[in-house]
Order: sequence, then structure tokens, then C-alpha cells
Amino acid sequence: MPFQPLLQEPAIQRHWIESGAFRAKRAADLLPDSKTFYMLVMLPYPSGRIHMGHVRNYTLGDVTARFRRMQGYEVMHPLGWDSFGLPAENAAIKNGIHPAIWTRANIEEMKGQIQKLGISYDWEREVASFQDDYYRWNQWLFLKMWERGDVFRANRTVNWCEALGTVLANEQVVDGKDERTGHPVTQKPLEQYFFQTTKYADELLACLDGLDWPENVKTMQRHWIGRSEGARMAFDLDTGEQVEVFTTRLDTLCGVTFMALSTEHPVIEQAAKSDPALKAFCDQVAALSREERLTSDEKLGHRSAVSAIHPFTGEKVPVFAANYVLMDYGTGAVMGVPAHDERDFEFAQKYGLAIPKVIESESAWDLGTLVNSGEFTGMKSEEAVTAMIAKLGDRAERTTTYKLKDWGLSRQRYWGTPIPIIHCPEHGAVPVPEKDLPVILPQDCVPDGSGNPLHKHEGFHAGVVCPICGVAARRETDTMDTFVDSSWYYMRYCDPKNEQAMVADGAAYWMPMDQYIGGIEHAILHLLYARFWTKVMRDLGLISVDEPFAKLLTQGMVLNHIYSRKSSQGGVEYFWPAEVEDTLDATGKVTGAKLKQAKGDLPAGTLITYEGVGTMSKSKNNGVDPQDLIEKYGADTARLYTMFTAPPEATLEWNDAAVEGSYRFLRRVWNFCFKQSASTPIGAAGKNASLNKQAKALRREIHTIFKQVDYDYQRMQYNTVVSGAMKMLNALEDFQNDGSAGSQWALREGLGILLRAIYPATPHLTHALWVDLAYAAEFGDLLDAPWPKADETALLQDEIELVLQINGKLRGAIVVPATASREQIERIAIDSDVFQKLAGGQAIKKVIIVPGRLVNVVV
Repeated sequence: MPFQPLLQEPAIQRHWIESGAFRAKRAADLLPDSKTFYMLVMLPYPSGRIHMGHVRNYTLGDVTARFRRMQGYEVMHPLGWDSFGLPAENAAIKNGIHPAIWTRANIEEMKGQIQKLGISYDWEREVASFQDDYYRWNQWLFLKMWERGDVFRANRTVNWCEALGTVLANEQVVDGKDERTGHPVTQKPLEQYFFQTTKYADELLACLDGLDWPENVKTMQRHWIGRSEGARMAFDLDTGEQVEVFTTRLDTLCGVTFMALSTEHPVIEQAAKSDPALKAFCDQVAALSREERLTSDEKLGHRSAVSAIHPFTGEKVPVFAANYVLMDYGTGAVMGVPAHDERDFEFAQKYGLAIPKVIESESAWDLGTLVNSGEFTGMKSEEAVTAMIAKLGDRAERTTTYKLKDWGLSRQRYWGTPIPIIHCPEHGAVPVPEKDLPVILPQDCVPDGSGNPLHKHEGFHAGVVCPICGVAARRETDTMDTFVDSSWYYMRYCDPKNEQAMVADGAAYWMPMDQYIGGIEHAILHLLYARFWTKVMRDLGLISVDEPFAKLLTQGMVLNHIYSRKSSQGGVEYFWPAEVEDTLDATGKVTGAKLKQAKGDLPAGTLITYEGVGTMSKSKNNGVDPQDLIEKYGADTARLYTMFTAPPEATLEWNDAAVEGSYRFLRRVWNFCFKQSASTPIGAAGKNASLNKQAKALRREIHTIFKQVDYDYQRMQYNTVVSGAMKMLNALEDFQNDGSAGSQWALREGLGILLRAIYPATPHLTHALWVDLAYAAEFGDLLDAPWPKADETALLQDEIELVLQINGKLRGAIVVPATASREQIERIAIDSDVFQKLAGGQAIKKVIIVPGRLVNVVV
């Protein structure tokens, strides 16, 4: 029978679906001591089509899930959709359709593509965050957190687009404008809702040490939380007010020569009312995004009419408004110590301020001994801090601060979870009663880019009254940040259909998650918010775990070659790799390319620039459509290629020849198996038969290779798993089967191990062969067949080969029993034909034996 994956794979997928093969057990069906394994890839956004990054990610998860199931685990492996958010809203604006229509169509398309890959998802647990049976629990937990004070309202500075009437995320602002429309964006204070993430800062930091996560991810989270130990102190101003600062280097206090305040600081706002030039500077800074202010190389300031009073010298210190100080970072005020801070140094140089040195150390930025610091001169830094705090009295104290800020969840957009708050003219912000949940997002809004359509939706507001006093009120029109949806979805999979509870018994069996897989781009916010959400749910008594994800793998990106040429219109035109032929230098390095055939007005042979490799992108014509790959080679080839080409955490550089190689390997496996079944069926009857030398050697090689394969599966190094499988196939093809019962059994055993070793990556091909070669009758369905174990007795050798040396020179080899004594080895060496021929009867002085390696006879 020929290898025909395009015909065979759909039938096998139908069999899995119809039999409910991937359905995870419900909590009621699990035993208290059930051995469970929860495997999950990060929640995808339904953008319309999957790409090779999806294929790699989903295959990694599927290989893990199938492997663990064969090990005897009860496996849960679900998937759902992160389906609220700006892309759907932008699509609605562009196409004039409701976001729900666009979202549902994309989910249907992507789900069909994923199913063609044969991923073992339990689709009965599928969730979608835009459905009200999901987002009602966002609202429910919001209310519970409101009761505890873990949600609050406050005025904070935001990126505001007046033309759109909405707040924009930092990544949506480019050069002070909305990236989509080009409308100006300014900084302005706005009342918003916040989750109190800072309440858990210490625990979020401390728990990182116990997580089996990549170190770079944990480091990124530590930096984001940004715990700093230092001191708070207050500077008096000549206006009679005070400004509070936080500093990690109070020992440099005598080196302060200026104060830098945020343009939104109340002191600066008050000063700007009577200073037009300062007001103009503040407006200029307000036009910048937060990201631009943080990353700008140029530190800009404007001196105000206000001065601070140095607490030790009484001297006046100028107060500046500065672009690099943010109101929501620290206290919005910085004491400038230019001799001992690089940023302050640049600022002081720019504005001609004094730069007195007050610390003597190996580096200007390190701790050391104080100089030029009055009564503190000569003290070590730590000693000086203690003395300064004592002298400052109630104006200073040791404290700890964090970079981590409370999570602003308000979004002035339509396509998200409605915030369950009613605004009463008498009682202010009042939570919606729990019995009235969910607050349904209206389905008759189509965003047009002119702001949040909920503001203008009378039906959303009509009839709303205050739950406390019953007077006419208005409903909150902000929606929740979509990070809310992805911060707990993994919990919902445990009990996806439960209408009575956010999570129930399922979480006790499945959480914490055993293996999480996703991109490094989610290393901070998604993972941090999910960890925060878990701790909140724990403290509310909903779950009993401290952390959601026991183990994390961040898979590498899929890259492909990029070819381009400057067009006649001045832009850049990109070419598909298949359209060009590489130009190589003497070392084989690609230096350029040329068109294989004429394209448009470009003739064949036109020189093309080779840009190297980069992330696959439609805009750069270097993507590979998984659907095309499946339709040409089948799903197993696509899966095997993504596993074989690189370690999971490394980038994968696309290689058409390697895809072909994966296909050829699968065809070899198929052809070898059918060659066996077409001759003498290989059965299990010879299990207890004696094995000849060749059969023992085959078993030794298969079990030796499999022992490494099993180890590689345990550590998720799936690329080397495939290398081992290829070695197994080579051994099976080279085996000289004499037809004896022992040889037949050794061949069958080895082939069964090979099929199970590659099954997690290539489940369709191995399923078909497992059935055709009658392994299913012996072991059951391959889905639940037991994972092989390396037979340690098979690894033992009856005989071993030792190098034979005479006077230290290599002369040949001898074969000795594996259990031979030293005396036996000496006798075999001396009696060998090689020694007798080359020693020429010379007397033996001594025999040197290196166990397991060589024998050296000195004559």
C-alpha cells in the first residue's frame, strides 16, 4: 500500500473526533489519587488563519500531551479563544461589520485549520472570552475584588486621543500620534479603575524562585516588579509646600544640586499657571507617550520659579519640570545628584548645574566613603544613611518601593467586558448587584472610529437605576483590559460549563498547570497578571494553589529568508523565497539573489537584495502557509519538521530541503513496515525464544537509543528525539532477519518501540501502522498504549570488543566475554592469531588492560 497521508489523515482525525478520543475526564470521574497532567498552550487570538508559529507551538503542546498520556496520566489539553480586543474593533471599523461576526468567522476558520493538524484538543472544554457565559465571571470577580478593596478608582495620566475619544495603549502611540489614524495623542489625567497588583508585589517576587521557568523570564519579571530599598524624605519648598522623593542613595544627599519634577506634578502645574513658558513646555511633554518619555535619549527640562531648600545646608536648589520624570513612577519627583547618577549628570551638564562629588569609590555610581558632606564626611555609605535619617527626624524613613504599578484595567473601547458599575448622582460608583450579572455587551454596535459607541447607546443606559437608592443613574461605559480575559482562562477550562461557579472541583485536580507553552513576548504582563489573578482567587477561597503554571516553555520564533528590492516608487518590494535564486560566495554564504523568472516589469536575472532571516511575515513575503504545507505533504510532515529542525526554545529557520527530508523519513517508515507485513507477518510468538547474535545486537541498539529518546522526552528536547528515531529505523533496516521466532520477535519489538517513539509527533502515520501491523490487538489503541521502557538486560553485552596493542601500537582487536576475568582476557589476547603472527615468539614482559577499552601486550 503506498504512503498517502492526504487520504489517510482525514479519516484518522474523524475517528478521533467521533470516538471522543481526547475528552478529559470530568472531576466527578477522577479518583483522589488520579495521576493528572494539565498541558496548555497560550490562548490564541482568532485573527483568521494560523501561521507556522502556531503550528510549532501547538505541535509542541500536542507532543507533550500525547507522551504523558502514554505514560499513564489523565491528560487535559484544551484550547479556546482570546476573542475580545482591538483587532476585532479595528476590523469592524475597516469593514463596517460587527466585531462578533468577524470573530466567529475567524474562530471557525482557525479551528478547522488546527483540526487538520490532528492536535489532541478536548474541544468540549473550548471557551471564548467574548461570550457572556465567560465574561460574566470577569464581572463577578471584579465585584468580589471591589468588596475587598482590591479594585479602586483614581485619577492617573493616560495617552488620550481627543479625536477618537479614547485612551490608547503605549504600543498604539507612535511619534505622539495614534498609529492607525494619525490623530494627535496627549497625556492627561483621567479617572480609571485599577486592580491593586502592588498589594502582592512581595509575594509575586518571592514565588519566582520556586518556579520551573526559564531564567530569562524570571529575570524579566523581577525587573518589572523592581523592588528597591531606600528612603523617603521630604524637601521643603520656598512656597511653603513640601515635595516627597524616594531615593536608593540617601548617602548622596549632600550632592543634590537640583530637583526634577514630572510635568504633571501638582507643584509644576501650579507654577505653570503664572509661567507661560513653563506651561508651553509641559504641553510639549504631554504630547509625548509614556514610552517616548522613558526611552528618549535627550533629557529635557524647564526651570520653574520654585526652589527647594536643602535640609542640611539651607541653600536653595532649583526645581525643574523634566520630560523623563513620570507622575506615576515613584513620587513624581527626583533629587538630582549629577556626580553620582548618569542621567542626572547629563541633565546637569545640559543646564549648567554644579556637579559636586560627595562619594569616594572605585566608580562614581557605587557605594563608598562620603566626602564634601559636612558632618557626614568620612562615614561609609550605610553608616551615613543611618545618621542622615536620624538627623532628618520625621521627614525621612527607610522604605521599599517597586516599579510595579497597579493594573489600570479601564479601556474606553467597545469590544471588551463591560465594567459592572453604575454611577449614581447621590452615591457615586455603585457595583451592579450580583443577581444582575452578566452585564451584557450590546450586540447592535458597530464601531466607526469616533470613540466608544457605548457612550451613545441609549439601550445600554435606559432604565438604569442606582441599586442603593433607586434614582436614575448611568451605566459605566468603560470596558476591561483584555488581559483580564487571559488572566484566568486556564482555570475555566477545569470547569468550562459550570453555570454556578467561576471554578469548582476541577481546579483541585488540574491546577497548578503542569506545562505551559507560549511566546517570550508574554513573559511579563500576561504571566504576571495571571500570577496576580491566581493569588486573588486563592485569597477569595476559590482555589488552593499559589502559582498557576508549574513549568513554562517559551518556544522560539519561526524564521525565513527575506529578499527585497527598492522599487521605482521609492518604497521596498519584497519577493517570495521561491521566486529568487541565491548568489553564494566561495564559502557558501548567501550574498544576494536574482529573479528566477520575469515578474511584472522586472526581467529574469534582476538582482535582489538578501536581508538575511527574520520572523515570518505576510508583509515581507516570507511566510509559509501551513495549509499549503499540509495539502502537499500531510500534517505529520509539518509536525515532524517543526520538532526536528531546532530545540523547542530556539528559533527555527525555515528550510524547504529539511521539509522534504521529513517527508522522506516518514515514507521510509511506512515502506519498511509494509515490507514486513507483506512478507512474513512479524508476531509476538517468539518472545521467549532464544535470540541469535544478530537479534541480541538489534535489541541492544534499539534499547540503547530508546533510553536516550525517553530521557529527551522527559526534558522536552524533541529535536533529538527525532534523531534517535532515525537511528532506530537505520538499525531495523540493517537487521538481517533469518525468519527464526527469536529474530521475528526482536524485529517486532523494535518496530513497536519506534512507532511509539515517533507517535507523539506523527500520530496519523503511526496510528495507521499500529493497526495494520496488529499492535492494537496486543496493546490497545496507540493513544493509550503503554510507553516503552528500556530493557536494561538488553543493554548488557555477552561479548565486547577490545583494542589490541603490541608495545603500545595498534595491531587489531579481540572479542572477549563481557564477564571475562583479567586472566581470561590476557589468555585470549596472547592466543589470538594477530598476536601470534606479529609478536614473532618474543618473550612477554607484561600485559596492560584498560577495562572495556584495550589490551596492550609488552614484549
